[in-house]
Amino acid sequence: MRSHVHLTTHDLTKGYEAGPVVDGISLTVSAGQRLGVIGENGRGKTTLLRLLAGDLAPDHGTVTRHGSLSLVRQEMPFHEQEAVGDLLTEALHASRTALSELDSAAAPFDEQRYAEALAHAENIEAWDADRRADVALKALGADHDPATRLAHLSVGQRYRVRLACLLAERADVLLLDEPTNHLDAAALGFLTERLLRHPGVVVLVSHDRTLLDDVCTQLLDLDPTPDGEVRLHGGGYRAFKETKRAERRRWEQRFAQEAAEHDELAEKVDRAQSRLQDAWRPPKGASKHKRGTRAASKMRNVARRLDELDEHRVTAPPPPLRFTPPELTADGDLLHATPLEVPGRLVLAEPISLGAGDRLLITGPNGAGKTTLLNVLAGRIRPAHGTVHHAGKIALLAQESAFEDEDATAAQVCSRAAELGLLTAEDLARPVRHLSTGQRRRLELAVLLSGGPDVLLLDEPTNHLSIALVDELTEALLRTRAAVAVATHDRQMRTDFGRWRTVTPNSPSQSRETSVASEQVFY
Repeated sequence: MRSHVHLTTHDLTKGYEAGPVVDGISLTVSAGQRLGVIGENGRGKTTLLRLLAGDLAPDHGTVTRHGSLSLVRQEMPFHEQEAVGDLLTEALHASRTALSELDSAAAPFDEQRYAEALAHAENIEAWDADRRADVALKALGADHDPATRLAHLSVGQRYRVRLACLLAERADVLLLDEPTNHLDAAALGFLTERLLRHPGVVVLVSHDRTLLDDVCTQLLDLDPTPDGEVRLHGGGYRAFKETKRAERRRWEQRFAQEAAEHDELAEKVDRAQSRLQDAWRPPKGASKHKRGTRAASKMRNVARRLDELDEHRVTAPPPPLRFTPPELTADGDLLHATPLEVPGRLVLAEPISLGAGDRLLITGPNGAGKTTLLNVLAGRIRPAHGTVHHAGKIALLAQESAFEDEDATAAQVCSRAAELGLLTAEDLARPVRHLSTGQRRRLELAVLLSGGPDVLLLDEPTNHLSIALVDELTEALLRTRAAVAVATHDRQMRTDFGRWRTVTPNSPSQSRETSVASEQVFY
């Protein structure tokens, strides 16, 4: 029984050099609840997950955990000699230990010990652990030979192996940081179903609007609020978006009204003080002492009202980052590719031509060759067969951000990041290594756009970005004069780009999505 499982925080606070990132969060997530954590890049979403997992110590406050726990990070660290089988062994350790304890209690038989071991093994479904692992690995396209070293796998492949292992563990509390990165349509469907059926606690950070709508019972918003408190919202992302927009309007209106009242009261105090300082006198025949006292009293009353207003006045709504893409002035025919082949990785049976304003959506499951195709189009990989001709400036946004100098400030890497609405002035002054994963992604996007490309090649552009920026980026890609080719598994973005021309490359692993989708998986 997992009804006892829950995760509780009280006044949870964690800060870094720039100030508090997680500030005074108190919440309880119980068995059967699935909490989505959302907010702009740099708001502390990943920090909160690490605090919940015990991976970070808070500056103040407490975290109480009841039940076993697993965390999947955005970026998966690994040792050079570590293999797929090592992750599997770790994932299955609890189940194998439970079965070993059951065997030990059976011979010689110890009734109490055996009953306790049996109850534990049944609770974690230990007998089914190996099958769960096999199913998850296949469903996520991560069924590599156990001897395969993690260093020989791509970032996405390593991530899918770790995610499959987490799902096989059957931990009571699942903490997932951007779990939809690197997942294709079949894997997304499997993950969604698995999270919906999870009997314990789920806390996930995600930019995937569809996943938030389909899975979450509540959303925790880490963006600023009028009273400085974080907000819990019931339901999915669509309902939250409307609520958030209305709350922002009310905040702006209240601030404007209070600012106007403050200015009016301050002006009255100034006028009253001027009268007193100018030896103000009442009309002829009036009592000078009485009228003078009344003038001072009025000034004190107005000043008191001003103090009361200032004490309860809401802070100014912080101006949100607004993505302001540069005007890209592409013109004419910009890229042409004949049918292409990269042995073992890519077969493109049809030519591709892109001119100014053209749009291309590259589709297919993981392993179909989408990333390879974008690298060939960008000139980073030479095909064994076929040619690519460029007549304009080509820019490729890869799946993961990489910077040569991690100690350089963001401003040194791209001084236009603030102008483009991608980073704040404060973030620009920070070294790249101190930026969050999402902020690094923003910086790379700024570098890409600052070069004034004619052709934008974007490989999973929503990875690590906040939902607000994903919406703004989508709108910008629909309007730009540059040619655009996008490979994405983001379901909302694919819907938004539904009228674009599509191309689907082929490779030996192309059949995986069909086989997994047609297989009945029982949990």
